[in-house]
Amino acid sequence: MTERIAIIGGGKIGEALLAGLIQAGRHTKDLAVAEKMPRRAKEIADEYGVLVTDDVAVAVEGAQYVFLAIKPDDVESVLRKLASTDDDAESERVTVSLVAGLPIAKYENALQAGSPVVRVMPNTPMLVNEAMSAMSAGRYVGEEQLEAVKELLRSVGKVVVVPEKQMDAVTAVSGSGPAYVFLMAEAMIDAGVALGLSRAQASEMTVQTIRGAGLLLSESGLSPVDLRAAVTSPGGTTAAAIREFEANGFRHGVYQATRACAAVSAKAGLRPDVEGLMGGNVTRSDSETP
Repeated sequence: MTERIAIIGGGKIGEALLAGLIQAGRHTKDLAVAEKMPRRAKEIADEYGVLVTDDVAVAVEGAQYVFLAIKPDDVESVLRKLASTDDDAESERVTVSLVAGLPIAKYENALQAGSPVVRVMPNTPMLVNEAMSAMSAGRYVGEEQLEAVKELLRSVGKVVVVPEKQMDAVTAVSGSGPAYVFLMAEAMIDAGVALGLSRAQASEMTVQTIRGAGLLLSESGLSPVDLRAAVTSPGGTTAAAIREFEANGFRHGVYQATRACAAVSAKAGLRPDVEGLMGGNVTRSDSETP
């Protein structure tokens, strides 16, 4: 049976998932997007040739997998829409939440009893098919369903499965992690300018250095410790720089930053930065007040 997939929310994360699925070989006729903003809906329809509608019920009709790429404020209204279609849906429709900070229980309680729910914490490199996504399965998710969702998410990057209790730690390491790298890049560029490089030169050097270091770390099979040691000669230039990093509390700062991030993530209703890449209000029907 051909798998039909619905994406609720046409923001950048929703679009990135759509593009990744198409690139991975999914047929456009088996994909649908719910997006309320007319201009955004037209952009997606024109670019990808998929069904785009402002009606959640239409988007999810016949879908085996429904991905929620919306803001937390829109979740309750979308869940009401999904619940209203449960009688017509196959009982094994899997709801996959890409919404930060909301527990699986919220979805299970709102949907038809026994509905399979998967919670996912992606990160913004999904926009270039290099996401690090962590996923947790709800009580009613079968092994085959979990594997199927994992395969769908692999179209936009790497995927790991973790217990839901680890999602705050996931947020602290990979969910918010790109911002840490961007901050490091910003500091390196400013430092290069202070040392006499042009901003363009410092930017190019920094971006390529981070890109290359990431690929080396990913593909060499060596640990970060081994790779750092390989470029740190005793008494050399790199050793001098690392000595200053450590003297200024670099490692301690990372520990403290990730702990703070996890603590905020644990507070219900607070929204990690990926929210800004989600779609807008996709739930208002024509009969509701604009």
